[in-house]
Amino acid sequence: MDRLSPLDAAFLELEDGDPNSTLSIASIAVLEGTAPARDEFIDAITARLPRIPRYRKKVHRLPLDLDAPVWVDDDRFDARRHFHRVSVPAPGDENALCDLVALLMAERLDRDHPLWEFWVIEGLEDGRWAVLSKLHHCLADGISGTRLLSALFDAQAVTTPDAEQAENPGSIALLWGAARKLAAIPLEQTAALTRLVRSPGLTVRRIADAAKGLGALASALVPAAPSSLSGPIGPDRRYELAHTSLREIHEISEVFDTTVNDVVLASITAAFRALLLRRGEEPRPDSVRTLVPVSVRRDFGTVDNQISLMLPLLPVDIEDPVDRLAEVHRRLAELKNSKEVETGAELTGAGLHVPFAPISWAIRLAAGLPQHNVVTVTTNVPGPRESLHLLGREVLGLYPYVPIALRLRTGIAVLSYGDEVTFGVTLDFDSSPDSGFFSKAIERDLVALHNLARPTARKSPV
Repeated sequence: MDRLSPLDAAFLELEDGDPNSTLSIASIAVLEGTAPARDEFIDAITARLPRIPRYRKKVHRLPLDLDAPVWVDDDRFDARRHFHRVSVPAPGDENALCDLVALLMAERLDRDHPLWEFWVIEGLEDGRWAVLSKLHHCLADGISGTRLLSALFDAQAVTTPDAEQAENPGSIALLWGAARKLAAIPLEQTAALTRLVRSPGLTVRRIADAAKGLGALASALVPAAPSSLSGPIGPDRRYELAHTSLREIHEISEVFDTTVNDVVLASITAAFRALLLRRGEEPRPDSVRTLVPVSVRRDFGTVDNQISLMLPLLPVDIEDPVDRLAEVHRRLAELKNSKEVETGAELTGAGLHVPFAPISWAIRLAAGLPQHNVVTVTTNVPGPRESLHLLGREVLGLYPYVPIALRLRTGIAVLSYGDEVTFGVTLDFDSSPDSGFFSKAIERDLVALHNLARPTARKSPV
């Protein structure tokens, strides 16, 4: 039987455990020219769908959760029911597009059918249109999601991420990892350790690495400082975008001897600091712990979730942007050295050796319990480097969407396309009255860092 992996199934469990969560991911492609006719678009996409595994399959749960859910053929499959068309309200600018995306992403996918759909969005300014590609997180992670783009759009195969991108944050919304670590389920931690100890070829160093990694994960169980950044979430969402260029991020990282991912996370840190100050709250050293998904993918031929995690505290208490970037770099390097990623992968993989029913119940329990440890999820996904086209129309922009859950009122996904880098920010509508503030704060910090990185802005030591 074609079973969902424990990690894939966990995204369904989290959604079932929280009526205000919708665990679908998405990309929004903005294209030149006018939108094609309905039948022309449907025919173009359906011709490509056989390249995507499970596009005709739906999820089937076994009685009493005796085993993981399985993929089964949808005997009522009709591709046309997965395609929709809508017009963006006037004036059709980016804000109007973001408001519409937030509405569409707040709706859950129908579990009685395959978990994907497409929305053609007409009426964008300058005569453009967009395609919202929406699928449930149980189908794919961020890395594999970018591979699906090459199947749907006219392009060469998406370039495999380089060493830094594959090693560092590279997947969307590892919320299950948060639930399991925060619930601190002893059974599964024991299973993971047993698996490590009994593995063939075990060395003393591997045992030491496992212990070191568990210690790093355990430190993340200390609650973050209370703030307005976390708490119960409602059913509605805000969605906003920040933009920069990959070239400028590379220039910043080279001048200050950090990585691209460090720069991305430092700018997000600056935005959280600015938001706390705007709300009259103190940015404390322990105010913001983020869940940073990390790709552990070695098999690029599959589309299931293959991810682990890091749980760093963001240095929102540091005012200077360069000092803040340096501290982000130091903390991420320390976490990589702590073996937290490898141990997180072992823990998520432990579900393969544990009956599914207790995992399912534990995840639903964790989804219903207030957690105070993680404040946000931040992820950076390398996207296509070459131009994408559909029906002869060029894709001008490509934007990511990440879901929120488990009292995480903010989620940030970062996606590159060519030289453009876009931050897609998802916020809980009820608790985020500061519309547009977060994305603008990201852009301000990136501009400040780039200005400081320019040769004319550098100062010689006194």
